[in-house]
Amino acid sequence: MKVTVPYNFTPRDYQFRVLKALEEGYKRAVLVWHRRAGKDKTALNVVVKKAFERVGNYYYYLPTAALGRKIVWQGKDRDGFPFLGHVPQELRSRTREDEMRIELINGSAIQVIGTDKTDVVGPNPVGCIFSEYSLQDPAAWNYIRPILAENDGWAIFLYTPRGRQHGYTLFQMAKYNPSWYCELLTADDTNAITPEAIEEERASGMSEELIQQEFYCSFDYGMEGSYYTKQLARARQEGRITRLPIQDVSVHTAWDIGYRDATAIWFFQFVGKEIWVIDYYENSGEELAHYAKVLQEKGYIYGEHWAPHDIEKHELGTGVSLRERAKDLGLEFNVIENWSRTGIGLAEGIEVVRSLFPRFWFHEENTKRGLDALSEYKKKWDPLWATFSDQPAKNWARDGADAFRILSLAVLKETRRGRMTETEAQNLYEAYAPPAI
Repeated sequence: MKVTVPYNFTPRDYQFRVLKALEEGYKRAVLVWHRRAGKDKTALNVVVKKAFERVGNYYYYLPTAALGRKIVWQGKDRDGFPFLGHVPQELRSRTREDEMRIELINGSAIQVIGTDKTDVVGPNPVGCIFSEYSLQDPAAWNYIRPILAENDGWAIFLYTPRGRQHGYTLFQMAKYNPSWYCELLTADDTNAITPEAIEEERASGMSEELIQQEFYCSFDYGMEGSYYTKQLARARQEGRITRLPIQDVSVHTAWDIGYRDATAIWFFQFVGKEIWVIDYYENSGEELAHYAKVLQEKGYIYGEHWAPHDIEKHELGTGVSLRERAKDLGLEFNVIENWSRTGIGLAEGIEVVRSLFPRFWFHEENTKRGLDALSEYKKKWDPLWATFSDQPAKNWARDGADAFRILSLAVLKETRRGRMTETEAQNLYEAYAPPAI
């Protein structure tokens, strides 16, 4: 039996361009296409074709495995045709439902993976799709890119904009890099969505911000539900995200210490009334000694170190708290009290961050990952009520954002000479914190 791939796939005219570019030898592609332009359908057919041109492992990455199962593994196009129908049964040797993995008769394998997992890389990928890349942890690409560089593999990034975060940075780089294929297509470019359909979305309550983002691929609008979009945009407009000269004053740190997730550390200085955020570090799966070594290697002259109240919890078995172990490593922590006891809860802490933002300056290069985390720190979407909840989404950005909230609360508590007095701190909090309910 003869089976041809792509299978049951007729590209639209605008989809031919990227297929031609890949045939001509491009190994990297960025496709910023509007919602419902057929990004995943096109990309999956690329993967199937490539898998028969070169034997190897091919990975289809989404922000989470659950989203990968919904969009790719169980996804269907507008006519109801399943995406996996483009991988004909005659060409499969085994399909693993539990692993979302298809093994092909020539020895290649295609697998859907969430980049929220620690085993994101997989064994020696030769081709990768990063779908909804603007919602993914950008660290995943950094893990995979050296492998693709070594084995002459390829990668395609698919997404609609989510403000000026890592997706915007990648698009700007690719746009001016001749070795990358880069394309931005709006609904006006493809005619895949009619103006009438967009107008119907607008009339049914879809915000103009979301319409511009989803159908016209605007990077000028932030992600809906994001906590700090406006504050970050203003900081950029005012030139407060730049290459800061590190001053000859003490460097303080603010931590969110991960137990099952990442540990995030912000480094900051007080420069007059301004707060200069000069560095950021994040890692996971490491002991406290690792982070103590990182601080030492950075070579800063340190002032105070701040951590949340759970640093005082005593470990099972040893009876020793993390704060005590830190002290043995030369790290003396100040503790931000349990917010539920002080009346400064999560919402109030977020308002403190917002209120202090006009005083923050950022070293753009050193804090890039931290800035991405602040950009993508957002409210959880509640599909039942079709609205955002009052709790943050559990994504990769929470660790950096939680550490930044510790930084801001530390500023409120700072009482030393030349900084903020206790009265000033209390006045600031009372001016910006929401009233108690």
